[in-house]
Amino acid sequence: MIEPDQLTLPASNVLRLPDVQDQIYEQMFDDGRAEWMPPVRYRFRVLKRLLNAMEQAIEDPEEDEISDKLSNLLAQYMVDPLPPAIVAAQQKVYVTYSAPNPDIWAPQVTLLEAPYLLASSGTTGFRTWEAALHLGAFLFSDNGKRYVAGKRVLELGAGTGFLSIFCAKHLGVQHVLATDGSLDVVNDIKVNARHNLPDSHEIYEIAMLRWGHALIGGVADCRNRDRAYDIVLGADVTYDVKSIPALMATIRDLFELYPESKVLISATVRNQNTLSAFITACKTNNLYIERLDFPVPSAEDQIGFFIPTLTSIEIFVITHTKDSKDAFTL
Repeated sequence: MIEPDQLTLPASNVLRLPDVQDQIYEQMFDDGRAEWMPPVRYRFRVLKRLLNAMEQAIEDPEEDEISDKLSNLLAQYMVDPLPPAIVAAQQKVYVTYSAPNPDIWAPQVTLLEAPYLLASSGTTGFRTWEAALHLGAFLFSDNGKRYVAGKRVLELGAGTGFLSIFCAKHLGVQHVLATDGSLDVVNDIKVNARHNLPDSHEIYEIAMLRWGHALIGGVADCRNRDRAYDIVLGADVTYDVKSIPALMATIRDLFELYPESKVLISATVRNQNTLSAFITACKTNNLYIERLDFPVPSAEDQIGFFIPTLTSIEIFVITHTKDSKDAFTL
């Protein structure tokens, strides 16, 4: 979710209009009208910024007024006890992601997730991370669409299911298998899939897959159905150097099953040493890894998915070469 201080607000001459203020209340804060509401603490922070901007927009105190509904709501938020931050961070809410498209009807994915939760129960899969949004933006680009359109897609570490659902809903894939190593996360993906893809049971599957475990005869082995996966997606799957050997084992097994496939990895560069370890592991295993030229746009140039720019995000394409080595070698 976008931090309140980073939201783009209407111009002052628009904010002071009564009809605009009524629409803001109805569309953003009215529990009876809005279909999905952000957490209360988030709404409180957004409302404070909005009212401050409205106060600054007033030119004639005799004529310009601030909506009573918005003012009363702020007073209510200030009186009613807000949930503690640690509790609010674990609350799941619906978050809608709109693709980077200037059209008002940009493709969207709405997910039930905990947007402020870093990790829980040993997994980071309960929120959509920026690397997934950036890879989604790439796949939505003209160059990126060719990787998935009409293809069979497998996602590793799917988390909320954002990427695989976006591919199935908007990018014309033939089939998608979303996988994750956490049963709780897999169950959440099923909820999000039912919401976004109510009639797409034939093209969208969900399964539990733990990295490093044998793939032959498992959920990712579809050779007995005369099918092959063309592309493997992974976003923010390289954040922990301790997980890289198991991840590499799974990638190598996938190449053994489907040698013509490609792997797209999107990595937020929080620690250069961890990313370097992953690149080294690919080369050690005779996998060809190439960095794609697709930088994150500046904040003012973004028109969808709205990806934080404080940390760089890299996208790599990995292909198979002969004579793979030990996947547990870094």
